[in-house]
Order: sequence, then C-alpha cells, then structure tokens
Amino acid sequence: MPLTELNAISPIDGRYRSKAEPLAPFFSEQALIRYRLRVEVEYFIALCEMPLRQLQYFPKDKFEVLRNMYRSFSTADAERIKEIEAITNHDVKAVEYFLKEKFAAEDLSSCSEFIHFGLTSQDVNNTAIPMMLKEALENVLIPVLQNELLAKLKELAEEWKNIPMLARTHGQPASPTRLGKEIAVFAERLSEQLSLLQTLPHCCKMGGATGNFNAHTVAYPETDWPAFAEKFAREKLGLRRQPTTTQIEHYDNMAAIFDNLKRLNVILMDFSQDMWLYVSQDYFKQQIKETEVGSSAMPHKVNPIDFENAEGNLGLANSLLEFLARKLPVSRLQRDLTDSTVTRNIGVPLSHGLIAWKSLLKGLGKLTVHHEKINADLEANWAVVAEAIQTILRREGYDKPYEALKSLTRTGDKITKERIHEFIDTLKVDETIKQELLQITPFNYTGS
Repeated sequence: MPLTELNAISPIDGRYRSKAEPLAPFFSEQALIRYRLRVEVEYFIALCEMPLRQLQYFPKDKFEVLRNMYRSFSTADAERIKEIEAITNHDVKAVEYFLKEKFAAEDLSSCSEFIHFGLTSQDVNNTAIPMMLKEALENVLIPVLQNELLAKLKELAEEWKNIPMLARTHGQPASPTRLGKEIAVFAERLSEQLSLLQTLPHCCKMGGATGNFNAHTVAYPETDWPAFAEKFAREKLGLRRQPTTTQIEHYDNMAAIFDNLKRLNVILMDFSQDMWLYVSQDYFKQQIKETEVGSSAMPHKVNPIDFENAEGNLGLANSLLEFLARKLPVSRLQRDLTDSTVTRNIGVPLSHGLIAWKSLLKGLGKLTVHHEKINADLEANWAVVAEAIQTILRREGYDKPYEALKSLTRTGDKITKERIHEFIDTLKVDETIKQELLQITPFNYTGS
C-alpha cells in the first residue's frame, strides 16, 4: 500500500507532510543512504589525492563520475542498496557493496578494495549524520527561523511599537507597556539563541574500529592518518573531526545543538502562550475565511488554533530533543549500538519544530490589532499610574509617598481618572509638580 496521509503512522508523514517536506532530503532513509554514499565516495577520492601508492594512477577524470553517484542518487539506487542490505543485514556494508557494483560498471574494479579502506561503519555514520544535521540547519531550519519567523517578529515589533497596552504581571494589571516592545522581547531572545546556534561546531569521528587508526597504520605506518582525517573532514565534508574518540563520536557538541534548539523552542512556546492569551483577552482579532469552521457546535467560535498547534508541536519536539541530548553522549565502553536507532530519529523533533514554526507564522498572519479593546483596558485601569506618581513624589522628598498611594489604590473601590486627579489636588506639593502629575495617563506612562 503506498504511503498516504490516511495510512501514515506519524502525522509528520501524514497530516503535516506538506509542512515537514523540506526536511525529507536530509532525514529520510533515502537521504541517510545518500549521505553515507557521499562519505564513501569523497573518502575514496581523498585517498587518491594523498595519494596512496596503489591509487596514484587512478584517473582523475573519474572523480566527477564518482561524485555523480551521490549527486544523482535516485530512489532506484536506494532500493538497490536496501536489496543488498536484506542480504548483508548491515546498512553501511550495503553501501560499500553498491559502490563496488558501480565501480565495476565503470571498469574500476581493480581499485574497489580501497572503498571503505580501514574504516568502521561509524566512520561513515558519524560523518554522514552530522552532515545531515548541519545541512538541514543551514538550508531549511535556520532560514525559516531567521528569514521568516524572526523577520516577522521584527516587522510586527516595528509596526506596533507605538501602541500602548496594559501589562500584566502575576496576571494582574501592571505598569503599561507597548505592544511592539513585547514582541521585540521575543525577537531579541530568538536572535541571541540563533546567533549562539551558529557558533556550535558540527563534529565527526574518523579513526577506525576503536578510534586509533589501527588498520590504517598497520597498512601504511608512514602516513599521518590523524592529519589526513582532519583535513578530509574539514575540506571535503565541512565538519570538525574530534581527535580522540572510541568507535563513535561522543556527540557532546551535537547534544549542545539539540539543547540550543530546545531553548529556541522554549522561547517560541512562551511566545505561543502569550499570543494565545492576548487573543483570549480580545487584544487581537483573527482574520477568517468564510468557509472555515471554528467549532463543530458553536458557530461564533474563532479559535487560536495555530498558536495551540505550535505549542503542542514545540512540546513534542522538545521532549525528543531532551532525550537525544541526554542519551547520545552515553555509550558503554568503546561503543554500543543504542545510538544507531536513536540517530535515525533526529529528523522527528526537527520536523515537529518546523511544523510549529510554520503554524506560528500562519497564526501571526491572521492577526489584526483590536485597538478599542486595548484602549478600554487602559482606561479601566488608572490605578497603574500610582507607581509614576509615587516615584515623582519620592524625587521631590515627599513624606511616605508609597504609603499614600497604597492607601488610595487598595480600598477596593474602582480607581478612575477622576479619583487620581482628586488625589493629586490634595497633595502638598508645588503647583508645577501637580501639573506634571496630572499629565500622566495609562496611555503615556509607557517608559522609553
């Protein structure tokens, strides 16, 4: 049965496939096989370029032929490798045998034993997987965060920068703020974590069966294999090689990347909840399509579903990112196989994150500011200027100004503009100070 939205087990490949689709070239099974093939091909070319004595006459015009094996990698190629794997019961060995078939077709079989020369499967996996992650971040995830979501937040922060709004601390009315500034808070947080994310190195392992170049050294003891591997990782794959490892890369820096992505998602979860609350307070109206239904039972409902969808997917993403960051750096002695099945799931939390980010963008695109409601809340909460009044009275050396305002505002009676002005009139201060105090309103007491 072909995979469709209706029979997919995961909503990533079902309901949300269109949103997660950009990550398929990086985290699908076919993608993993292609990245492994890329490592094997580039490694063979690097051995030729050293050159190893037996490869010094390998025709250089065949290098691009070899590279096209992964550049033009097809579903049929992936299926052939899966057929080989069904026999070998080893996924990386299947890639090696596939490549040898390709060498035979190009009349290069005499050199084919240098495919995978001296390597263990983790030299391939622990270079392929960091490349997948690196290129997915560079080509899909960071552009969505930076060029779409962060750009949208900055745009809204600028558009709404002069809109005064009642703030709420502990859920209670507090000193007024500006709507644009509250959006700018999240833009700044997001920007800082994105900058940090881009400083984290993408690391790989290449050192043979237990990280010591045993096989390489016994065959070619005169070669500086660590220097070769470091150059290969840096120049051919764009990765940083960890010099001291067991059979596997220790994943510490990959865990740091997952932790950083988790923090980005936490910021966006905080943002999702705040936007949901602003919608619930009627500070925003949501643009709707005539044909859409908000509730199956209540015709009037327009629910903030995009922010709710984002929050749910961010939570799913972070639970898995937390697991990846905690589990991957732990491996028994020189290696166990638990990382193998776990790393196959790296695309899952990243997909849930991408789904969430796109939902946030969709939700933000529906919002229009409900100025009347925002202004009504400010007008109904004149008590918030008490902080301003008592601060100016402190400046003027007035006796116990905080206590005076506390007595005024905690009576349980509604504090209106009139009551505030009556209180100011009773103050024993210079008339110019009274005029200064009378100019303060919930609409202009918004700071700098």
